[in-house]
Amino acid sequence: MPVEQPPKMRAVRPLAATRLFAVEAVDLVFSNGIEVTFERLSAKGQGAVLVVPVLDDGRVVLIREYACGTERYELGLPKGRIEGDEPVLEAANRELMEEAGFSASQLVLLREVTSAPAYSAGRTQIVLATGLSPQRLPGDEPEPLEVVTWPLDDLDSLAFDGQCSEARSIAAMYLARAYLARPEVLDQKKSVR
Repeated sequence: MPVEQPPKMRAVRPLAATRLFAVEAVDLVFSNGIEVTFERLSAKGQGAVLVVPVLDDGRVVLIREYACGTERYELGLPKGRIEGDEPVLEAANRELMEEAGFSASQLVLLREVTSAPAYSAGRTQIVLATGLSPQRLPGDEPEPLEVVTWPLDDLDSLAFDGQCSEARSIAAMYLARAYLARPEVLDQKKSVR
């Protein structure tokens, strides 16, 4: 199959904005001449980080916080926006200290993921954090977050248990488990670029 040329962008127009989100209309012309307007959530700044903190004994550190979208408390990984020109790994360690009360001596950028690339320009950097030690920074959460640990080698139980429904967190833990089993895979990928 030949590589397709991306459509030509004719215009990007703001449609709506809130404190957290902005919706844009994107006018495109495809190579076959068809013109379409898509709507998307625009991305602001550098995006977000999602941290997979793994203790020396192989347990992953999760947080339980209220998720307004699902209207319940959910388990998930520490995460947050990258502030200004903050380096990705510094943002990851900051979020880890704010949300879970740990600092990491080793941080590895595993990969960038998107949640809904057809409708959102948002990108999340998945970071593995090891060499953890207790250290807390004040965060911006409205209530204290519960810290829960789960054996990474029992990830399948967590994925099917229902306490964690966020796709990014589930995918990130599987990526971290795969990397910890075979770190040379990421090293080979970096050398191919």
